[in-house]
Amino acid sequence: MGVTAPLPVTDRFMEVLERLSERSVEDYYNPYQTFQWPDALEEKQYWMTPELLTVYGTEHFERLDEETLQRLSRWESINFYSLNVHGIRELLIEVVGRIHMPGFEVPSDFFHHFIGEENEHMWFFSEFCRRYGSKIYGSTGMRADAVWEPEVENFLVFTRILFFEELVDHYNSRMAKDASLCHTIREVNRIHHQDESRHIAFGRELVSLLFQRMTEAVSAERVREVEAYVKRYVVYSVNSLYNPHVYKDAGIADPLGLRNALIADESRRAHERKAIRKPLAFFLKTGIFSDDSLPVL
Repeated sequence: MGVTAPLPVTDRFMEVLERLSERSVEDYYNPYQTFQWPDALEEKQYWMTPELLTVYGTEHFERLDEETLQRLSRWESINFYSLNVHGIRELLIEVVGRIHMPGFEVPSDFFHHFIGEENEHMWFFSEFCRRYGSKIYGSTGMRADAVWEPEVENFLVFTRILFFEELVDHYNSRMAKDASLCHTIREVNRIHHQDESRHIAFGRELVSLLFQRMTEAVSAERVREVEAYVKRYVVYSVNSLYNPHVYKDAGIADPLGLRNALIADESRRAHERKAIRKPLAFFLKTGIFSDDSLPVL
């Protein structure tokens, strides 16, 4: 990670940093005391809002019986929280590597709040997985396909973080309000949504500034290469929700075949677009994306 030019800081960015830092202090809670973990969760009920399941809107959803769908929701939820554990670990590594480093002097104070809160999120997501699934599903990262300039690398780090947070928050905000889910699941999602609303607001401001700094430092061709990479990352992230190990644990025959069928099923596109609607609109508004087309992986 090379030295980069200072951020093109605005009065708005400073105001946002101050406001969000104050809210982090005001909203602080001790997660080790906040959560009351029951010994077990009822298995014959949904652990994830049915509309968020990866089979929703397809013929597979209609064919599966209620008991299988409930079992699937259990393992889909464990996969979702597992993805959070892996995603948070990676973003913490990246943010810690930049705190109080050249180019990030201004947001570093907020980074301290961010790091502390994300570490606690990783703890309660992993606690849920280990208590109620006895596992954390594995994850493979998307490899970089180029050696990026420092300005590009920094932009991509925080763009990936922002997209990950926005995708997760779509699920959090929906499940936090779903009265059919148990109290523990609603609380995990409600508390994470509360914190992520601050992180997303910060991330949008920071990514906008990093995009400006990047476009001033590299060629227009490079900017388009970066756009193509981010679009692949969006699709990769969405596809990570389709986990064949989940389908196997739910007792569904041919789990890999089901994953491939769901990823190829056009009836899933509208639901995926709904999940990424907000970050996609942000990328288009800021010029990070020149259009809303996404590749097929």
